[in-house]
Amino acid sequence: MLDSLDREDRLRLMKFICSFAWADLDVAANERDFVSQMVERLQLDEEERAQVQSWLEVPPPAEEIDPLDVPHAHRQIFLDAARAMILADGRVDDEEVENLALLEQLLA
Repeated sequence: MLDSLDREDRLRLMKFICSFAWADLDVAANERDFVSQMVERLQLDEEERAQVQSWLEVPPPAEEIDPLDVPHAHRQIFLDAARAMILADGRVDDEEVENLALLEQLLA
């Protein structure tokens, strides 16, 4: 399913994933590993990889993350990736649960 995403949607997905990594204000090593695995699975080029790396250093601006921009056909991919991200570090914080619930509501 990931191969159905175009360049814009791949970067949008990674922006969402990175924003979920920052939900508890700390990007854990396991979360960084998850991001790296997604970068590989999505076969991002060097420019895209650099962009994702910058989102791990500084969270993406909230105003750039609009669930309504997610194409309907890709909404389940985004939800599954967000769920996987919040589980990546082995603990789920209240902020992460709230963010996922909001995302699910907006994409429903």
